[in-house]
Amino acid sequence: MTKGILGRKIGMTQVFAENGDLIPVTVIEAAGNVVLQKKTAEVDGYEAIQIGFEDKREKLSNKPEKGHVAKAETAPKRFIREFRGVNSSDYEVGQEVKVEIFAEGDIVDVTGISKGKGFQGAIKRHNQSRGPMSHGSRYHRRPGSMGPVDPNRVFKGKLLPGRMGGEQITIQNLEIVKVDAERNLLLVKGNVPGPKKAMLKVKTGIKTK
Repeated sequence: MTKGILGRKIGMTQVFAENGDLIPVTVIEAAGNVVLQKKTAEVDGYEAIQIGFEDKREKLSNKPEKGHVAKAETAPKRFIREFRGVNSSDYEVGQEVKVEIFAEGDIVDVTGISKGKGFQGAIKRHNQSRGPMSHGSRYHRRPGSMGPVDPNRVFKGKLLPGRMGGEQITIQNLEIVKVDAERNLLLVKGNVPGPKKAMLKVKTGIKTK
């Protein structure tokens, strides 16, 4: 069954394994996750739980938001996300979801918004190769051919310069190296999308063997 939690990216560090290997890890703080709603196949057509993360001031929330979180007897939340594929009978509205739902060695998928990099060229944006940098060449870092002569237009989907980053990215099959229940921290092997303080969605890996 799927398990999931919302958290903030604190940054990266490294830990030593028992065999002496140095493992790069991302630290994710996942405190204050509350179940706001349970969705069932009979009522909603699918099974899911809705989780709220990080309190926000009453002043910043409207009446429907306040009414929604009142059922869970909690404060208005800044981020609200759904996790499908969970057994909703395992959860109650108002229940707090803690990092202990995961254990060391679990494989997870982490979703976040990647760092925005602004307007970038085809080499950086699409990993294209450059032309010769010698004096005679007139082709260095340009996108290359715009397409054949016959349709006499540029086809949709042509890899060109443009805005890069700021997209939703999921990195799959990351291993949980350590669960720190006291401080509500997850240490995940490798890197995850987004800058420091970015909101992340951590859930059970869907392609694990």
